[in-house]
Amino acid sequence: MRPLLVVAFSIVPAAAHAGDLGAEALAAEALAGMKRATEFFTREVACRGGYLWRYSEDLKQREGEGKATESQVWVQPPGTPAVGLAFVRAYQATGDKQFLDTAVAAAHALVFGQMRSGGWQYSIDFSDAGSRRFAYRGLPEPKSRGVSAHSTLDDDTTQAALRHLMAVDQLVKDEKVRDAVAYGLDALLKAQLPLGGWPQVFGQPEPEQKMAPYVKIELDGTRTTRQRPTRYWHYYTFNDGAINDCIAVCLEAYERYKEAKYLDAARRAGDFIIASQLPAPQAGWAQQYTRDLKPEWARRFEPPAACSAVAVRNVRSLIEVWLATGEAKYLGPIPAALDWLERSRLPGERPRWARFYELGTNCPLYFVKDTYELTYRDDNLPTHYSFVGDYGVESAARWFRTVRERGRGAILAERARKPTAAELQARAKAMEPQVRRVLAALDARGRWLTNGWIECKTFIANLDTLSSYLAAARSTP
Repeated sequence: MRPLLVVAFSIVPAAAHAGDLGAEALAAEALAGMKRATEFFTREVACRGGYLWRYSEDLKQREGEGKATESQVWVQPPGTPAVGLAFVRAYQATGDKQFLDTAVAAAHALVFGQMRSGGWQYSIDFSDAGSRRFAYRGLPEPKSRGVSAHSTLDDDTTQAALRHLMAVDQLVKDEKVRDAVAYGLDALLKAQLPLGGWPQVFGQPEPEQKMAPYVKIELDGTRTTRQRPTRYWHYYTFNDGAINDCIAVCLEAYERYKEAKYLDAARRAGDFIIASQLPAPQAGWAQQYTRDLKPEWARRFEPPAACSAVAVRNVRSLIEVWLATGEAKYLGPIPAALDWLERSRLPGERPRWARFYELGTNCPLYFVKDTYELTYRDDNLPTHYSFVGDYGVESAARWFRTVRERGRGAILAERARKPTAAELQARAKAMEPQVRRVLAALDARGRWLTNGWIECKTFIANLDTLSSYLAAARSTP
């Protein structure tokens, strides 16, 4: 094990000073804390530049979405690309090469784990035995038929990897990174389905669809049987932001590389959102659709229904496509969608919505814990899935009002505008208490511990806080 980096200008732990520092000293201590935390993460936590989700304090337990081995890293956020992008932001805020090097290392981990199909799966395994189970692009073509070859767009997995690789590609000249970006973006465009949306996975033959019985209980007073697909991942998928995250990647690729094909792909996806909107008065969207645009089952707790969470994401995606193209048609579906959401709000003081609303009746749909019986009752829900929430409905509605009031030109100008020195000074001053809390929580080894665990999401949040502070403080005269 290599010794931890000694930062010359940080003589004592951050927690000893953070409460009493002036602005100039606080900025120096913030950088020292960032460097020490990054050093611990890269020397003690990382596996070949990549990261999981969480680690026990003694590093003996390692987890992504489930338990992981020492040779595995995670792609699905808050894994490798999410941590890597935090390093990118740290480098942009400080110019310190340590953060650039760690961002590049994370990119190289993703390059290793890129599938021959062009995207990524949830995790990457660097061991010889583990890597032979996957059709990684950089390894010899597998001969076994049992090798996993698909790429996933679920849970921002392939999309996050592409975002990090694009960010690194703009910072360094690295042929491996550039090649992975080009190959991955090309695969993403090829995976776009004829109507403009994307499936949950791509890069494997589409199996003949089989149907499994699904029992519908207590909705109309009778017991009836419906058919549920067993292989839903080839359907058009809004669930977990799959299509929305693809749109964001295409728009970012267009912004970075100025190639019209990426904007065209985002435009086609916007057209798909328009085409798949359910008819008024229930003008939302389902989580998944068959190839002929019929709402369909996915998992046993994901029915064909109007989904409030999907409606919010689609409102935001349509606004982004409109901002990129200037084509008013992309705003067209939004008023009816927001009207449906407003009428579908659950009773009570708090703004809450059901995730699912029955097609036709608009009655909230739920499932019974353990049995997964479909029901109108919400008093015994499974706990592993969100069936009720605010889902950002009010925030999306406010954003649309702002869009209509200010107009495209003003919004784009505001996004492009650099903050003034006075604004940066005020921002840095306002962040000082939060920065002190983050530094005080950093232990002598460079760890932010949460109940005995090293959490990547905590590391990302705290590094981002310090990066944002330094970006503001260092730009102040």
